[in-house]
Amino acid sequence: MRDYRSIFNIIGILLCIEAIAMLIPLFVDLVYFNDDWKQFFYSSIITFFIGLVLFFSFKTEEVKIDVRQAFVLTILSWFLIAIFGSIPFIYTDTSLGFTDSFFESVSGITTTGATVIEDLDSLPEGIIIWRSLLQWFGGIGIILLALAILPTLQIGGMQLLHMEHDDPYEKTLPKLNQFILEIFLIYILLSIICAMLYYFAGMSSFDSIVHAMTTISTGGFSSHNLSFAYFNSQKIEMISVAFMIIGSLPFVLYLQFLHGQRSSLFKDDQIKLFLIILILVIIFTAIWLSNFKSLSAYESIRLAIFNVTSILTGTGYSNNNFSNWGSFGSVIMIIIMFIGGCAGSTTGGIKIFRLQLLFRGAKAQIKKFTHPHAVLLMRFNDKTVTENTYNSIMGFFYMYIFIFLISAVSLSFLNIDFITAFSAAASAISNVGPGIGPIIGPEGNYSNLNYIAKWILSITMLIGRLEIFTVLVIISYTFWRK
Repeated sequence: MRDYRSIFNIIGILLCIEAIAMLIPLFVDLVYFNDDWKQFFYSSIITFFIGLVLFFSFKTEEVKIDVRQAFVLTILSWFLIAIFGSIPFIYTDTSLGFTDSFFESVSGITTTGATVIEDLDSLPEGIIIWRSLLQWFGGIGIILLALAILPTLQIGGMQLLHMEHDDPYEKTLPKLNQFILEIFLIYILLSIICAMLYYFAGMSSFDSIVHAMTTISTGGFSSHNLSFAYFNSQKIEMISVAFMIIGSLPFVLYLQFLHGQRSSLFKDDQIKLFLIILILVIIFTAIWLSNFKSLSAYESIRLAIFNVTSILTGTGYSNNNFSNWGSFGSVIMIIIMFIGGCAGSTTGGIKIFRLQLLFRGAKAQIKKFTHPHAVLLMRFNDKTVTENTYNSIMGFFYMYIFIFLISAVSLSFLNIDFITAFSAAASAISNVGPGIGPIIGPEGNYSNLNYIAKWILSITMLIGRLEIFTVLVIISYTFWRK
């Protein structure tokens, strides 16, 4: 029988860390004289106690994780962190039911940014900070998952990260620990810089901290119902755009840059295509808004830059209701929801590198028709892409679209209108947040959906965040066979 003690031992540690994180909103509520500090205290005690029980009950002399156990650990850790992260939403002034609390927690930890809370402006400061912390930890969590675990599991072409960055993946634990620590320090440093810039641009100290955490994590939770329209500041919006882009680029390249490899950021194939797509979509959207929505050139460019960046990066902020931008605006927003940012970043979506390789694969097939005997090699960042890697990407893309369609059809079966069901499924699997339309658009939220729809979307968010196959492998019969 397979030994799963190491898995529960590690999960125990993660729950203890989550419990300690709950002390942050506790102290915030104490500072602002909110009674919710008691609820965070009880939530922290419960989470810490269960974490300690798991840690000591399953303690082993040496922690060993094989590939199968890594799958189980990944799924269980994210699910249980979301479960315990929902406790404060149940017992604080938000007074959400379990379904809504779990939805909000999952949306936070997966950095999706969809919310069921109707009046954000009236929330106590502690719960606002807790929502932001969930996204902040979810952001660094997905970076470490993408760089340290998914390449080993060979999920959806993520093994390419091994090819790009050999040094961090040497099989010595000290080397891996150092790599993780350095990435984490970069993440913290960027968060602090972002908060300071927000503050100097006019945000309050509280808002600057809240939005810095949800910007660098490309999460999108805000402390205001109007999101960034509340601030009505071009300076604040441009700072947000800069850090949303920073959060969407491979964090390992920042590490290489600091270690002297200055050209790494400018040579990466993903970054080049990401910026090209971003600029082109902004230009076309600005032209559409100027010509068909009768907006000035300045206003069109400002709206296009902020909202296109927000949706492409999967952040989900808004400074205008893009559901009212007409047919082109709605269609382009749904399309770029699927794209996402670069691998090894905080973003969701299909990811730029997969779309690049799918296109190059299709191009190679076309060449095969005219040169049937040619040996055509696909390359990514000057490295040859093997057939197994390409097939893995093809399988990921197919299952991504399949899961999206299953989610959308399931929502429509609940008598939810087409645009809401379609955009909600797209937003959930790509971890974006807002959808299209009056119900779940930038000026709406997910509170009016029934509890079955919320569970469907919660599961879809988790599947999308964990790169599809991580979840599908676990539920397969062959995985559990000896």
